[in-house]
Amino acid sequence: MEVLYRALEWVLMLCYGLCKNYGLAIILFTLLSKIILLPISVWLQKNSIKMVKMQPEINRLKAAHFGDPDAIAEGQSQIFKREKYHPMASIIPLVIQIILLMGLIEAIRAGMSDGRIDMRFLGVDLSLVPSVKKGWLVLSPILAGLSAWAMCAAQNAANVLQSEQSNWNKYGMLVLSVALSLYLGWFVPVGVAVYWIASNLLAIVQLYALNAVINPKDYVDYEALEQSKQELAALQSLGGKKKKLFGDAEAKREKADYKRFFSVVNKHLVYYSESSGFYKYYQRTIEYLLKNTNLTIHYITSDPNDAVFDLAKTQSRIKPYFIGEKKLITLMMKMDADVVVMTMPDIENYHIKRSYVRKDIEYIYVQHGMGSINLTMRKGAEDHYDTVFCVGEHQKQELREMEALNRTPEKNLVETGYSLLDDMIAQYEGRPHVEREVKQILIAPSWQKDNIVDSCLEKILDGLQGKGYDVTVRPHPQHVRHQGAYMEQLKARYESCDDVTIQTDFSSNTTVFDADLLITDWSDIAWEFAFTTKKPVLFINTPMKVMNPDWEKIKTVPMNIELRNVVGCALELDDLDKIGETAETLLNRQAEFREAITQTMKEHVYHVGGCAEVEGKYIISAIQRKIRDRKETK
Repeated sequence: MEVLYRALEWVLMLCYGLCKNYGLAIILFTLLSKIILLPISVWLQKNSIKMVKMQPEINRLKAAHFGDPDAIAEGQSQIFKREKYHPMASIIPLVIQIILLMGLIEAIRAGMSDGRIDMRFLGVDLSLVPSVKKGWLVLSPILAGLSAWAMCAAQNAANVLQSEQSNWNKYGMLVLSVALSLYLGWFVPVGVAVYWIASNLLAIVQLYALNAVINPKDYVDYEALEQSKQELAALQSLGGKKKKLFGDAEAKREKADYKRFFSVVNKHLVYYSESSGFYKYYQRTIEYLLKNTNLTIHYITSDPNDAVFDLAKTQSRIKPYFIGEKKLITLMMKMDADVVVMTMPDIENYHIKRSYVRKDIEYIYVQHGMGSINLTMRKGAEDHYDTVFCVGEHQKQELREMEALNRTPEKNLVETGYSLLDDMIAQYEGRPHVEREVKQILIAPSWQKDNIVDSCLEKILDGLQGKGYDVTVRPHPQHVRHQGAYMEQLKARYESCDDVTIQTDFSSNTTVFDADLLITDWSDIAWEFAFTTKKPVLFINTPMKVMNPDWEKIKTVPMNIELRNVVGCALELDDLDKIGETAETLLNRQAEFREAITQTMKEHVYHVGGCAEVEGKYIISAIQRKIRDRKETK
C-alpha cells in the first residue's frame, strides 16, 4: 500500500506543479482519476445493463420456482454464466473510492509537512480539520454530505441498476452515504472534503454521459421487466397478511401442521381445499371412501376455520392440515403421495407446481362447476393434471378438442358426473314440498364484470315489484365482501317492500330450494338450480363471462350458451322492461320445463345420483395401481 500512496502523492504533486493551487490540484487529480478509470466505468455500465436486461428472466425463474431457493440459485447461476455477468462487479467502484480516499489523505498529510506547498484554496487552509471552534469550517462536512446526497439522488434516478432497486436499498444507500460523508468530513482535512465533493459531482456528469453514449433503453425491455415484477410481486404477496388475518397462533399451527404432514410416510391419498366452501365438492366421495375402504385421507386446507377440522374430531381417518397459500407452494413441491385430488385449476401454470420429489403422483382434477371448461376457465387450466373427472359429455368433448388444438398430451378423462348436484338433489327430494300461492323468485348473480348487480339489478327489481311475487336477491358472496356498503343501501331501499328481500346469509340452500324461478346471468348456479328443482331459469344476457380468449377455436358449443333457451329463456339488457311478463310466462310453463330439464340433465350429466361411487372406485383403483407398480419394481 505504501507504493500506492507514494504514487498518488506523486500524481497530486504533479497536478500542483501544473496549477500552482492546491485546491485546483485536488480537483485536477480527481478529474484525472475519472479519466484513467473510464474503461472500468464503461465496463460497469455494460455489466449493469446486462443485469437489468436479465431481470425479467430472473423474476420469472423466481416465480416458477417460488419457495425453492436451491432451484432459483442454480437457475440464476446458469443465467449469469450464459450472459457472462459478474455479480461482484458492483463493489469495484466502492473499493476504488476507498483506496483513492485513503491514498489522498496520506498525500495531503505529506503536503502539510512540506513547507514549499501553499495549502490555501479560496482563502481556506485545506490542511485544517473542521471543529466547532473553527466556525465556518463546519461547512466542509456539510458540503461533502450535500454532494453525496446529489450523487445518490442522481444514481437512484438514472443509474440503470440502482434505479431498479427497492426503495429500501435506494434511500438506505442515500442515508448511509450522506451520514458517512458528514461523519468523515468532521475528522479529515478540508482538502479531503474538496476531493470528495469534486468526485461526487464528476460522478454525476459521468453517469449522464454514459447513459447518453450507452443508453440502457436500447438494450432493456422495460415492459417485460415491469410485467415480470408484477408476476413475482403477486406471489410474494400471497399470505402476506396472514399474521394480521390469522394471528400468531395460526402461524404456529401452520408450522406444526406442515411438519406433521411430512412426518407421515406412505401417504396414499391427499385432498387439497382452497377454503372451507370446497369440501362440498368432495364430501360424498370422501364418505364413500371412508365407508368402503380403510384409507386414511390427508386433507390440506388453506382455511384455518375449515369445517373439516370439526369433522375430523368424529372421523379419525380424516387427517386435516392447515397450510396457507405461501407455505402451500413448498409443500406441493415436496409432495409425496400416490394420488392428489384438487379443485384448483392451473397447476404448474402458476405458483402451485407438481411435486419435484415424486414424479409418479397421479393428480386428479375435480370440477366445481357443470358448465363449459373451454369458456369459463383459462386456456390450459387442466393441462397438467393426469386425470380429470368430467361432469358430462360436453366437458369431455371440450377437453379432447382443446388437447388436439393445443397439441397437449391426452389426459385420462373419467365420466363421473357432479357430486354436488347429487347432494343437492338428495337434499331437495328429502324436503317437504308445498305448493305456495305466492311464487318465489330468486335472483342469484355471478361474480364477474358487468354482472346483474353491477349493471341492472335495480331495474329488474323495479320490474318485478307489485307483480304478486316474493323476490329474494342472493348476491354472490364476493359482492357482500367487496361491496358491503352497496348491499346495505339496497337493504335500506327495499326494507319497506314486503315482496323484496336482500339476503346476505349463505349458510343454507333453503332459498334455492324454495324458489319457483331463478334469475341469473352466467353463473353455474343456473344448472344446479334447474337440474335440482327441475324449474326454469331466466337468464339475463349481461356481457359473457369469458376466461379463454381462444374459446371459439373448437367446435363444441359451450353448454352455457347452448342450453340457455332449453332450461328457460334469455333476456337482453335492452328488453328488461319485459322482465315481469317473461317471468310470468316461465312460471306458467313449469310443467313443460320439468320434462325438458329432466331430459337435458340426463344428456349432459353422467351418473346422476351415483357420482361418488364412480369417483371413489376410480380413486381406489388408482391407489391400487400405484401399490402394485411399486411391488413390481422392487
